[in-house]
Amino acid sequence: MSFLQLEKKKIVVFGLANKKSVASVIAKTLVQEGAEVIHVVRSEERKAAAEKLFPESKVFICDVEREENIIAVKEQIKDCLGPGEKLDGIVHSIAFANYSEGFKPFHETKQQDFLQAANISCFSFISIANHFKELLDKKASVVTISISTTRMAAENYGYMAPIKAALDSSLAFLAKSFSAFSEVRFNAVAPGLLKTSASAGIPGYVDSYLFAEKAILRKRALTTQEAADTALFLLSPRSSGINTQTIVVDAGMAVNYFDRELVAKGVS
Repeated sequence: MSFLQLEKKKIVVFGLANKKSVASVIAKTLVQEGAEVIHVVRSEERKAAAEKLFPESKVFICDVEREENIIAVKEQIKDCLGPGEKLDGIVHSIAFANYSEGFKPFHETKQQDFLQAANISCFSFISIANHFKELLDKKASVVTISISTTRMAAENYGYMAPIKAALDSSLAFLAKSFSAFSEVRFNAVAPGLLKTSASAGIPGYVDSYLFAEKAILRKRALTTQEAADTALFLLSPRSSGINTQTIVVDAGMAVNYFDRELVAKGVS
């Protein structure tokens, strides 16, 4: 038995887009640890990608923007579980923001864009927890993917930071409400800047990523694998004492904004 004790655990992973996505790396590492992964993706195109990457895994389609789709995919997954089988964990790696019009000042955020992003990126987490509760083992672990800080006013990230703050806050409320009938835990992995296809759609992200690499103490960018490894720990029984926490994975970047090299370049 491995240290993480994830062998034969059944984990549903929401959000795979391609092999570089956080959901994909988490799923790959879960499989390496002997877990059984069930994928839920947004579209037929992503289903094909998931089936190619994980030929042994079941793959379902669900556009979480509509709550009835979450209810439907729950029923599909329920039907494929054996008698008495439960899910040991859920990974929520879903976020969306409409950056089609490029960078805009935060105060110009459109209501429809903000509400759509909140629905997909935050409410979907709450809805998934609610509708999947009957399928979860009493000691299951639910993990979402957040960001390393929601208080840093990164102009190009814009309105997504307040939405991630709401996601972080939901951890406590979900854990509290679930505690009435279970020991299900809710935690978040909050990585610094990662090189993923989703992040490439954020205006000016490449420059932010390169800056982050210089601000990190080790002067080397955070990897998606490092974020995935933290998610696996939170999914495992080894983290049984951790609940309602947002675990920052930024390789120390948050303490190093006054790095003398960065300061020298900034004032030169």
